[in-house]
Amino acid sequence: MAATGSDVPLELDIRLVDGPVEYQPPPFIANGGGENSFLGRTRAEDNSTHGPLLLLRYEAKRSMALKELEKLAREAAEKYGLLYVRIVHSIGDVKIAEASVLVQVVGIHRKESFEASVDIMDRLKKRVPIWKQELWQDGATWKDGAVVQPSA
Repeated sequence: MAATGSDVPLELDIRLVDGPVEYQPPPFIANGGGENSFLGRTRAEDNSTHGPLLLLRYEAKRSMALKELEKLAREAAEKYGLLYVRIVHSIGDVKIAEASVLVQVVGIHRKESFEASVDIMDRLKKRVPIWKQELWQDGATWKDGAVVQPSA
């Protein structure tokens, strides 16, 4: 545990899981006045060239992804005064309606909790070496992901 801006210790839960992410409620934290959860699911969509989406497939440089996820969590905790941060991301196949990412934060106030969740998701997509392949009925496409820095 690390310390946040207050004297309350920061709790982190950072994981990569094989297959879809399962929702779990955040723990009760007595000083927490604002709790926010974001669960990102695979949505049904059609590609004009490849037809309907069947599933998403995630690949990652695991050790680097975990290190960057923890760094994001600690940065958000410091910036927004968070007491708890959970980031769980899928690796492997995630079908329509299944979840690929869970971000949960507990802070002292609601506004900071909302802002932190959005900030974590935005930075996760830009910085973490997790790549998404979309598998369609007739083909596959890759979404842009974070560039792996050789020195990391």
